[in-house]
This record gives sequence, C-alpha cells and structure tokens, in this order.
Amino acid sequence: QVHLMESGGGSAQAGGSLTLSCAVSGHTRSTAFGWFRRPPGKDREGIAFIDSDGTIRYKDSVKGRFTISQDDEKKTLLLQMNDLKSEDTGTYLCAADPWANRLTVGASYWGQGTQVTVSS
Repeated sequence: QVHLMESGGGSAQAGGSLTLSCAVSGHTRSTAFGWFRRPPGKDREGIAFIDSDGTIRYKDSVKGRFTISQDDEKKTLLLQMNDLKSEDTGTYLCAADPWANRLTVGASYWGQGTQVTVSS
C-alpha cells in the first residue's frame, strides 16, 4: 500500500509563505497525487492535484498562489504556498491513489495531516 507522511506545517501571517512536504512510498508510476485541506469545522476539500498522466490542476481559490510539484521518482510531493490568506487555515493532507486517473476525496491512501494556521 501507499504510505504518505506530511511535514512543514506551522504558523504564518497573511501574505506570508509556507512549503509543505509529503514523503511517499509504495506507489507506482501511474499513481495520482493531490493535496487536500480541512478548515476548522468544515469538510475536506481538494486544492492541488497531479493526475496520473502528469496533468496539474488547482482549486480556483489557490491558483497563482500555490504550486504543487514532485521529484522525478515521485517520492516527495511538495506544496509551495505563497500569499497566504486567513481562509487557508486548516489541516493539510496529502493523498494518493494508484488506481485512479484523477484524485478525489475518495482517494485510497492518506497522510495523517499537518496543521497550517494563517493569522490576519
């Protein structure tokens, strides 16, 4: 099975930056990856994705501010977050699915999450 572990969360002021990292193992070349977040008291939502064919997609509210990337062997998934806003606060989780072309909240494998807090 795919194992994922997030790191790099913390606190930042609005307009600041943070970079999250996800260590990945047990995956295949065709695995789809993504970052999700769960704001306090709200449901999980997808924010950035790398489809199994390499296509990159973003939630509209983070376009131009967040960048998802990974190394050549797909052992590290990164989320560079710039120009942070208070609404970016939440628990961030990386996810993977070796059997899906595009990731959804129904992804097969998840990390434990890392907290991001943005103050205004």
